Amino acid sequence: MNGTEAIEIGRETIWIMLKIGAPVMLLALAVGLAIALFQALTSIQEMTLTFVPKIIVIFFGVMLMLPFMLSSLTTFSQGLFDRMIALG
Repeated sequence: MNGTEAIEIGRETIWIMLKIGAPVMLLALAVGLAIALFQALTSIQEMTLTFVPKIIVIFFGVMLMLPFMLSSLTTFSQGLFDRMIALG
């Protein structure tokens, strides 16, 4: 394996990481912004008001996106294992 292949694997790894993590993080961001707007409008500064809805939305987001995440990770892993077999 040369340096170009290692950089390519690193680039693919970062892309898969973003592809898997971004949808859930965007959901958490949207809920966080909505809660922050609600807190600013009502002057309620309760700490649990920010955490509980985010945890619930992240849980359901992960459950909804789990098949996509697993298929993406499985495809990437199979490609990586095929490269490892080709080297040896």
